[in-house]
Parts: sequence; structure tokens; C-alpha cells
Amino acid sequence: MVASHLALADLFKSSGQADSIKYHITQGLTVTQTLNAPDLFLRCYTAMADYYKLTGQSDSTVKYQSLIIKINESLFGTKLLQQFQNIDLDAQQRQQEVEATRKEYQNRLQTNSLLGGLSTILIVAVLLWRSNLQRKKNNSLLAAQNKEIETALDHLKSTQAQLIQSEKMASLGELTAGIAHEIQNPLNFVNNFAEINKELLEEMEGERRKEKENRDERAESYILTTLKENQDKILQHGKRADAIVKAMLLHSQRSSGTKQPTAINSLAEEYFKLAYHGYRAKDQNFSAELRLDLDPDLPLVNVIPQDIGRVLLNLSNNAFWACATKSRGGSEAPPGSAAYSPTITLSTKKRGEEIEIHIRDNGSGMPQNIIDKIFQPFFSTKPAGQGTGLGLSLAYDIIKAHRGSITVESKEGEGTEFVIHLPVAG
Repeated sequence: MVASHLALADLFKSSGQADSIKYHITQGLTVTQTLNAPDLFLRCYTAMADYYKLTGQSDSTVKYQSLIIKINESLFGTKLLQQFQNIDLDAQQRQQEVEATRKEYQNRLQTNSLLGGLSTILIVAVLLWRSNLQRKKNNSLLAAQNKEIETALDHLKSTQAQLIQSEKMASLGELTAGIAHEIQNPLNFVNNFAEINKELLEEMEGERRKEKENRDERAESYILTTLKENQDKILQHGKRADAIVKAMLLHSQRSSGTKQPTAINSLAEEYFKLAYHGYRAKDQNFSAELRLDLDPDLPLVNVIPQDIGRVLLNLSNNAFWACATKSRGGSEAPPGSAAYSPTITLSTKKRGEEIEIHIRDNGSGMPQNIIDKIFQPFFSTKPAGQGTGLGLSLAYDIIKAHRGSITVESKEGEGTEFVIHLPVAG
């Protein structure tokens, strides 16, 4: 039934009948919802995204592309994890078989060593012959296992690269959801001040139409001063909106791999705020106090801005998630103590020949026994389905490629602080 509706939608697409296209895709999606089949959702979402792209409705196109990414990530991630578990289990079983064979051979050798004379020589000769055959068999088995493990490792590396790209696209989708809120503030200022300037200019024209002796020069001077101030504010907030758009474009671009002198304070603040609004787009009930403590004397640092931006996004999103988790804990504050207030602090400072970027939160924190594992690929402290476990691993690899390091301190129930160390020389 779903395939029939999608086929009819394709047929009407060739004739350009937009209403008929949307009707059949919508009917297919309705049937899919009753079946709850992820692969059918993927086909319907893809058809709907193509329809909105064809009709030039970019907002709806982005919405269905985000749904496509989530369906693909869910299907892809579950299958891969099952494959990795099966490969690991098979390898362990084969290793146990080899170990059991080796122990059996040693036991037989010890037992037969007690025999003397001709019987001993004969038995040892037989055992050596059998041992040689067994060794060849074991070598052949080990060679086959090594080949399978190498193939699995190559597949794992290829899959990890695909998942890293998926992680980048997922973070882009989150930012796209929050960008409307972030950019609306400066645009509101621009519009408001533009309207005020229009009214002031009308007042100025009214004054200019009066006879010279009836003009209020003080009012004219005030209007001119206010116009100049408003124009400065329009320029300021226009640049702010321009910087937000540039940051989004920078994040969406594929990394060029070329380092360039970068103002770390501006880059860190931009991605910190974008990450916050992107997180709030997913969880509208979440709010937090953002604190900035940026060293004004930081020098320019040679980095790849897109890559460092992705690191800041991952660390910031982890901080917001930890605070949101603690907020949902439901425990009331003890008598006489203040209620929990989520707070995330971004700070920078220069120490010798390197700079430090600190991201600290007062969220749920982490147990000490898992801190050494958090940078491992696929390891996540989040519940199943809420993370790929690649965010911190990707951040670690990026900073290492910049000849830097990441350190972390955390106390369960009190909060976490990540510190990025980057050499000034780049």
C-alpha cells in the first residue's frame, strides 16, 4: 500500500502536479505510522524532503532531512553494534579453543614423559608427530583467525569513519534547530532601531518644514544624536547576526585541514552559545546560567576552526546534558539551602607557551571508575539511544592532531570540568 502511494507520487512528479504528489506521500506516511516500520518511515521522509525541496520550502526540507538522519542513525547504529558484539564473541570462543588445545597438549606431554625405555621413545616420537600435525593445524587456524580479525578491524575503522561523519551531521542538525532562536535576537534589535529611526526622521522633516525662527534646534540636535546612536546599534547587531551565520557555515563546511590564525575567545564564545540554543531547541524546559571568563590577552592561535568548533560543541553539549539530568533528578534541596541552578562556565587563559579552554558545569558529574574510559570510541555515559559514544573520542583525536591535550576532573553529584590545552605555536 505504501509503495503504491509512493509510486503514484513519483508519477505525478513527472507531470508537475504538486498537490497530488503531497497527497500520495501523506497517505503513504499515514499507512506507515500504523505499521511502525522504520524502513517505510525512511522512504516516506525521503519522498517528503524531495517534495519540499522541489517546491522551495527550505524549512520543511530541513525538518524531514533531520528525521532521515535520525532514522538512519538508529538503524545503522543498532546493526553495527550487534555485528561488533558477534565478531568479539566469535574471536573469544576461537581463542578459548586454541588455549584448550594447548593445555591438552601440555598435559599429554607431562604424562608421557614418565614412561621409560623404548616405550617412552616410541610414545614421544608419536607425540612429536601428532604435535607437528597439531601445530600445523593450529598455525592454519591462527592464520585464518588473524585474517578474519584483520578484515573485522578494517571494517571497524571504515565504520568508525562513517559514524564520525554521522556525529558531525547530527551536531549540525541540532545547531540548525537552535539557530532561529539565536539569530532572532539581533534581528529584533535591527528591526526595532530601524523603526525608531524612521519615526525620528519624520520628526526631523517636521522640524525642517517650520520657519527658521520656530525651529527647535535642541530637538534637532537630539534627533541627530539619537539617529547616530541607533545606527551604531543597528550596525553592531547586524554584525552579530552576520557572525552567527558565518559560524554556522563554518561548522557545516568540510574541514579543509589547513590551520589559520584564530581568535580563540570569539570562536569559543560563538560555539558555546550556539550549542546552548541548539540544546534548548531539543529540550525547551531546560535553561541554565552561562558564564564567560575570557582572557582578553590571548594571542591568535593556529588551529583548524571547524575542528576546534566541533570539539567545543561536543564538550558544551555534554555539560548541558549533565545539568539537565541533574535538574530532572527530582530531589528537593535541603532546608536552608538554595535550589539547584544549572550553571556552565566557559573560561580561557594563557599559561606559558599554551592556552587553556575550560568548560565547567555543576551537573551530575561522573564516577571516578569511568573517567579513564570516556575518551574511548563508543563509550557513553548516556542511556542507550541518546548518544553514539563518539563525541569525546572525536574531540580527543582532534586536539591530539593539534599537538594538544584534553584533561577532565569530575566529582559525582557535583560537576565536571574539561580543560583543552593548545600550544600557542600551533
